[in-house]
Amino acid sequence: MKYDLIDKQLFIKNRQHFAKAMQPNSLAVFNSNDVYPIGADSTMPFQQNRDIFYLSGVDQEESILVLFPDAPKEKHREILFLTETNDHIAVWEGEKLNKEKAFETSGVKTVYWLKDFKKIFYEIMTQASTVYINTNEHYRANVETETREARFNKWLKEQYPAHSVAKSNPILQRLRSVKHQIELDVMQQACKITEKGFKRVLQFTKPGVWEYEIEAEFMHEFLRNRSRGFAYTPIIASGNNANVLHYVVNNSQCKEGELMLLDVGAEYANYSSDMTRTIPVSGKFSDRQKEVYNAVLRVKKEATKMLVPGALWEPYHEEVGKLMTSELLGLGLLDKADVQNEDKDWPAYKKYFMHGTSHHIGLDTHDYGLLHEPMQANNVFTVEPGIYIPNEGIGIRLEDDVVIQGNGEPVNLMADIPLEVEEIEEWMNK
Repeated sequence: MKYDLIDKQLFIKNRQHFAKAMQPNSLAVFNSNDVYPIGADSTMPFQQNRDIFYLSGVDQEESILVLFPDAPKEKHREILFLTETNDHIAVWEGEKLNKEKAFETSGVKTVYWLKDFKKIFYEIMTQASTVYINTNEHYRANVETETREARFNKWLKEQYPAHSVAKSNPILQRLRSVKHQIELDVMQQACKITEKGFKRVLQFTKPGVWEYEIEAEFMHEFLRNRSRGFAYTPIIASGNNANVLHYVVNNSQCKEGELMLLDVGAEYANYSSDMTRTIPVSGKFSDRQKEVYNAVLRVKKEATKMLVPGALWEPYHEEVGKLMTSELLGLGLLDKADVQNEDKDWPAYKKYFMHGTSHHIGLDTHDYGLLHEPMQANNVFTVEPGIYIPNEGIGIRLEDDVVIQGNGEPVNLMADIPLEVEEIEEWMNK
């Protein structure tokens, strides 16, 4: 790993909170992700399952965490199972966690080697009545590949059919959505790295450069600041490419007079940042581009103020829709008849702003969070309104990551990233 070790107190607290939400005499199991093959002997770079990382800080493959708060043996109330490191592994792959480093990372005192898992697991399962299995129930999840976790869950239910089964996910959805200060500090670091990349790109961009060259500038700055790279597949969209919401090929040449939409974010220590800016390729906005840009910016600023404890997800988006409708009327893109005759299930503003305004962010770019529950302090949300006008070659989206506060307006983790028209133009023309 490139990042600095996270304070293990975060993971200790996370396990304590999870244990409090468990049923009596139950245990929970969490598995690392697979290393996924590409072909021949090639594999994709390993990325840890976010749930086991959230509860342990362990960032290596073939790891298992077991939580059993009511275990008769105190040492079995928290257990890590890890691949036993040896000289051969150290030479070919680099040293893995030993028991001492595992404790330093996670705060878990009991560490066994993975080869002993089935024997020890049998012992503790005879003492438990319920087992929590971990599944991905995020509202955007669409998983076709069988994961290591899924294989384990299948094995567990076959081997121990008499145990009651409960779900970890509802607990994790609630816990992970409320960030500890240590998490906020790590996310702030990810946002600072994104800021450095964006400022580099502002001074690099000019007519004639290619979208993939700009992608490379971001990656250069991310890697040199100890990020693994992009938190998600970056969107570098010039001209009308910005009107393709999930444009990721990044293979066009940027032309004079065009706008370029940049939806990028650095990860740091497995935590995501998510920024969108729209900049003029030539370094100066046209009057029309500036008019539309400032309309999006006004919606963004007002939408941010609405993210307060107690706010509800659906009414929030409805209010943002009203703000956008007003701006689109002002831009001449809608008229009063469009609004009066609109379909309530697909309001008139959706023609030009067809996606949501906000989503949870944290260990995942679209992080866990229960959307049917009121917002609360230390939820972290993106705010990302946009206006898309293909027949004018204009696609503008602006996005920051903000932390809901107990009192007052949210704190913007991206407050130092240029956003106003004048700031963008000044940076591009230094």
